[in-house]
Amino acid sequence: MTDQNSSVIVSAFTEDQVAHLTGISVRQLRHWDRTGFFTGAYVEEDRRTPFSRVYSFADVLCLQVLGSLRNDLGCSMQHLREVKKKLCLLDERAWSGTTLYVVKRRVVFDDPLRKERVEVLSGQKILNIPLETVRSGVANRLAMLRKRDEASVGNISQDRRIAHNARVIAGTRIPVRAVVAFADAGYDEAGIIREYPSLTPEDVRAALGHAKVA
Repeated sequence: MTDQNSSVIVSAFTEDQVAHLTGISVRQLRHWDRTGFFTGAYVEEDRRTPFSRVYSFADVLCLQVLGSLRNDLGCSMQHLREVKKKLCLLDERAWSGTTLYVVKRRVVFDDPLRKERVEVLSGQKILNIPLETVRSGVANRLAMLRKRDEASVGNISQDRRIAHNARVIAGTRIPVRAVVAFADAGYDEAGIIREYPSLTPEDVRAALGHAKVA
């Protein structure tokens, strides 16, 4: 948990949410984690436990780009692994901090040192760029992910397919126990909503009320 008085909201995303936002399957995410190609910001040593792979917003941005390069534009994994090594030397933000292009399934970028557009691995100058610029639409997808049916506001639900059958705020994957944990830690209603921006005051009150009678 973050400091209650902090104005910074830390977003964390499950594998299912990341798959929805980026178009990368959960199976592919797990394969990239196992092979060391891309690992989320928050992981448990034992990956068999629930929520053992949790991703940050920065991770989601990077994965959106990687998903486009691999699944939409057909770049090979071998090429992407080599590109990753090179980009990480140039920019600590790597995938999300660099504008990337693809020419004939090879990744191209604007070299900040040479002030020209080059192929990442060979350094060969590129004169013409087709309209294959990789752009991230994560913000819009995130807004859609958080969009809820109005009828779900202020209600609690339970489904064996969601959050391992835990009681959650209806229309979300946020467990009731998580809201209660923040309240027990001294967070007021507004503080809890800062941690979970998709919740409403009615949701928080429903969770706390449900916990009292459960």
